[in-house]
Parts: sequence; structure tokens; C-alpha cells
Amino acid sequence: MIDSAVSFREDIWKDGEYSYEAAYGFAPNVYTYLHDDEQVRPGMIVVPGGGYCMVCNVEGEPVAEYFYNLGMNVVVLTYTTDITMSVPLHDQPMSDLSRAIRLMRSDSRFRMDPEKISIIGFSAGGHVCASVHTHYQDIKDPDPALNQVSNRPDGVILGYPVITSGEFTHIYSIWALIGRDADPKELEYYSLEKQVHKDMAPCFLWQTVTDDLVPVENSMMYAESCRKAGVPYAYFAFPNGPHGLSLHNERVMKGDFGEPYTFEQTNKAVEAVRDRKGVRVSDQRRTELMMQFYGNPEGKPREGDGGFGPMVIERPVYRDVQMWPKLAEEWLIQNKLLS
Repeated sequence: MIDSAVSFREDIWKDGEYSYEAAYGFAPNVYTYLHDDEQVRPGMIVVPGGGYCMVCNVEGEPVAEYFYNLGMNVVVLTYTTDITMSVPLHDQPMSDLSRAIRLMRSDSRFRMDPEKISIIGFSAGGHVCASVHTHYQDIKDPDPALNQVSNRPDGVILGYPVITSGEFTHIYSIWALIGRDADPKELEYYSLEKQVHKDMAPCFLWQTVTDDLVPVENSMMYAESCRKAGVPYAYFAFPNGPHGLSLHNERVMKGDFGEPYTFEQTNKAVEAVRDRKGVRVSDQRRTELMMQFYGNPEGKPREGDGGFGPMVIERPVYRDVQMWPKLAEEWLIQNKLLS
């Protein structure tokens, strides 16, 4: 936790508005990092990745801390995912983000400048952000008052994003989102390089050329589509580095990601599957999840198992990649999204 920040958890949907079948008691929410004053500040909504199967905290609090320290009021969005990959998500994740934008823009408790609200997404979280970036006009809110509030972000930052459902896709993200037998029209709709239009907000993209999970063509194609449509953008392709580097700073590299609140839905889903209460979860998928989370096919808790703990991965330091947050900061300033 950022010691100086005002932090609280807030569900984004009211009773009766959220009905995802495989929620297992989870409700999409934001976790706040607000300055302890009455000043209205530029806002940032952080959308971590996780293959649409989970919301990973490596791209949560550490990213929030960076933009908080720039003087922004920040929230981390824990949106709808499905670790079982049994109930396609369809438009729920982008509806979650759309609702969060409308709330940040209209609710004075978050003290965000309604004309300076940016979103930042990584990997599948980048796909959520790019979905709202391109399709914001399609997303209706069930609350009539909030539906009158714009859900168009003022700026969009995408780190190693999933973009396409075509040749260079991250297929597991697409399967979790729309299923293995998706309608071709839905596949086209979520191939976001094909959905770019001139009315979109400015965009900042970065990725490594050697990304080992999401091919670099994803960000390349999106940047090229922005260029053709006349959408202002900045694009940085760093030559080396694996997927999922997040800030790639000292905090992240030592595995200090903050409290694992973003794993709430995943934990609830895994527990439900363990207790054989999963929604349309096959026996094979149940066994896979039990082995992944408990180390045995029965789902018996391991002694001293504390769930998601620090994850330190030994990897080289990519000093050029470490520059992307500063580049994004300058981009925000140039676009008058950070003063």
C-alpha cells in the first residue's frame, strides 16, 4: 500500500446490474490511491493483465504508485475474468471499464478532472482498454444517469497489449473472452486493429520485439491503424525483453506487487471448482486448476499455503524498457493530460 494514499475498495455495479454467470460472489471493483487533499487532479485507471483468466497484481499497485507519484489520482480496476475458461466473458470486461470511466468522471469522491481521465492496460488488460478505446460509442450503461456521462477516455496507454484475434493473436485470451467457437462477427469485433476510427483518444503504446506470449505485431498493427485513421499516437518497440515486464523497476523485479486484492475473483472461482460448484467446468479443467493452485488433483490445501505470494523472476535488466514510464509521463504532459 502507498502509505500517503487514501485507499478503499468500491464495487462499480449496483445490486441487480451485474449478472455474470461465473462470478462466484465476486463484484468488479476499483481500489483507490487518492491524494489526501481536496484537489481535483488528473486521473488514471489501471487495468492489469492476466489473459482474461485473472487480474495480475504485478501491473496493479506498482503502476498505480508511479502515476500517483506524478500527482494523479489513481484507481486499479479488478474487472471480470474467468480462470475456468468455461463461461465466455463477451462484453463484460469492457462494460466494467466503461462503468469505471463514467464513475470516475461523475463521482466527486474520486476527485478526478473529468477532462483528464486516462486509462492504462497491460496484455489482456490492454485489450480491455483498446476495446473501450475503439468501441466506447457502443457501450450502454444500465444506469440512465450514468449513461449520459461520457465513457470516452481522454488518453490511452497500452503495454504489450493483446489486440488482434487474427494470425498474431494470443489465442487463450480470445478463448476466455468469446469462446473457442466464437461467431466470426464477434471475432472481427474484438480484432481491434480493424476497429480504429478517427474519433478515438490519443494513444501511447509500447512492447518488446521479442515478447514471448503476445506477438509484437499486435501493437504494431494497432499503431499503424491509428496512423491511417489520424488518431494521435506514440509507439515504442524495444528490441529485447519478455512479456509481462510491467514497470520493470526495482520494486517489480524484487516481487513487491502490493496486496493481492486483484485475485479476488480467481480465488473465489478456484475454491468453487474445488468444491465442485463450478459453472460448466469440465473434469479435465478442474484437475488442471487443482494442480495449478494446490499441487494435487483433489485440491487439498498445502501446509503453509498462503495463496499468491511474491513472484521473483530472474531476468536481465532491460534499461531501455525501464524508460517507458518516463516516456509515457512526457506523452501525458504533451497531451495536456498531466499538468
